[in-house]
Amino acid sequence: MPSESFEGSEFFEVWAPASATVELVLTDASLPMTRAEDGWWRAPRPGASGPLDYGFRVDGEGPFPDPRSRRQPNGVHGLSRTVAAGYAWTDQAWTGRQLAGSTIYELHLGTFTPEGTLDGAAGKLAHLASIGVDFVELLPVNAFNGSHNWGYDGVLWYAVHEGYGGPAAYRRFVDACHRAGIGVIQDVVYNHLGPSGNYLGKFGPYLSAAAGNDWGSSVNLDGPDSDEVRRYIIDNALMWLGEYHVDGLRLDAVHALHDDRATHLLEQLAIEVDVLSAHVGRPLSLLAESDLNDPRLVTAREAGGYGLTGQWSDDFHHAVHVALTGETTGYYADFEPLGALAKVLTRGFFHDGTFSSFRARSHGRPIDTERMPAWRLVVASQNHDQIGNRAIGDRLSAQLDPGQLAIAATLTLLGPFTPMLFMGEEWGARTPWQFFTSHPEPELGEATARGRINEFARMGWDPALVPDPQDPATFARSKLDWNEPATPGHARLLAFYRSLAALRRSHSDFTDPRFERVEVRFDETEHWLRLRRGDTELLVNLGEVPRAVPTGGEAVLVSFASAAAVLGREAGSLLLAPHSVVVTGPAQ
Repeated sequence: MPSESFEGSEFFEVWAPASATVELVLTDASLPMTRAEDGWWRAPRPGASGPLDYGFRVDGEGPFPDPRSRRQPNGVHGLSRTVAAGYAWTDQAWTGRQLAGSTIYELHLGTFTPEGTLDGAAGKLAHLASIGVDFVELLPVNAFNGSHNWGYDGVLWYAVHEGYGGPAAYRRFVDACHRAGIGVIQDVVYNHLGPSGNYLGKFGPYLSAAAGNDWGSSVNLDGPDSDEVRRYIIDNALMWLGEYHVDGLRLDAVHALHDDRATHLLEQLAIEVDVLSAHVGRPLSLLAESDLNDPRLVTAREAGGYGLTGQWSDDFHHAVHVALTGETTGYYADFEPLGALAKVLTRGFFHDGTFSSFRARSHGRPIDTERMPAWRLVVASQNHDQIGNRAIGDRLSAQLDPGQLAIAATLTLLGPFTPMLFMGEEWGARTPWQFFTSHPEPELGEATARGRINEFARMGWDPALVPDPQDPATFARSKLDWNEPATPGHARLLAFYRSLAALRRSHSDFTDPRFERVEVRFDETEHWLRLRRGDTELLVNLGEVPRAVPTGGEAVLVSFASAAAVLGREAGSLLLAPHSVVVTGPAQ
């Protein structure tokens, strides 16, 4: 990997295959660089070995920041700065975590704590451990223009956003997580770049003119000179996993990666990550976000798949959301019957080659439930996309009562898949999580706000209700309120999440990966559902009146409702209160 980003490096180099001249630009000097046959330009490092600000002037334009910059202290338009290569890690005893049996917690650094920093987030690790979190999944941290952003507008993939604390704070955070027994998954975006500060095209053919996606130009993965572009992506992935000791990557919107090569980028990436995993002696996970419902992503390479570790399953979210809220607009239309949730719980996908009314076509392909473990699907009842892409960023807590929130938690944490929680859901946070930006360019900010309002106006929302993403108050409203967990109603729900975490630890049924050990019964009319996992059962009354739900469980392990959950017992069933959940098992 090129070494110019580090203090003490002997040379600077950058890939610019079609350029006639490239200069190394320092604070007080410019030096010519020499081109090699492979399109890489090189210049010896001048002066002392400490931090150095630098950039590149390409064919007289610039200077531009280093495409592999580790630090941007003056923003994405400024010069890059070298960083110290070493760090005194204290995680030598860390052996990593497998995805199987684990719980993930998704958070956005800027809104997770009042400080909005990596060091601030590290101060909450004891709280995360108390609810059974095994992995923290960070929304993207790479450098973007402005002070706050979701992170998906990043333009310098190797640099940690300065507002979060930069690369030094990132190392401290990962080290602290490992000391707390928690792994780190980093969300990375390889399908597009943000609209401001993207200078990659000045250096070479990083972007594809032939294919685009919803967010702009696609990355050149299969055209001329794409070998180095792919190397740029793979080296970035290996940087997080190796240099920063990260335990896994969440790959954003892989369905938007246009790659017609015989070996897809995802397969190539999985191969190289497996090589690194063998070298460092700990598991390294790759999780794909995809709307294709294609199990080939997580099928072993020996069986013709890409060999990724896991993938998100939005079908679970949609089925749970519809069952609890009754919303059936847009893509929720396909999930209206309670049977949709039953199918997802037993087969992984609802759309598995079947017709989608929302898409007006067939979608997906079936999972081989006899061979694929259920933990390869990562599921959530709430996540950044499903909350933040609502017009007002409202969480489930804005619509549901505590009993319904407990139902969502139980189906997520004790269902057959890998559960993922979204920050604050464990106490039923009332703060919204809205779409926010901080584009310094007025025209870009206005265009973003106008586009957001128009998008939801077309869907029937009152434009006056849609928050302005550029308004600093939109960002401020989205920060968690850490006073909430101590208040009675929130504290009760938080205690229930902790009870569910304890059940996952103490009952192997809840981490059993076999689909054949999952059995679902439900009543569409009475709106109850029973999920059996080995010797344990989840009994759910989704309806507005008490219902008798059949069960073979001898003892109640945990229960939740707005008042008492179990109203009575009769032969072979429990009478459950409205909006209640009960977990039963063998007598202790």
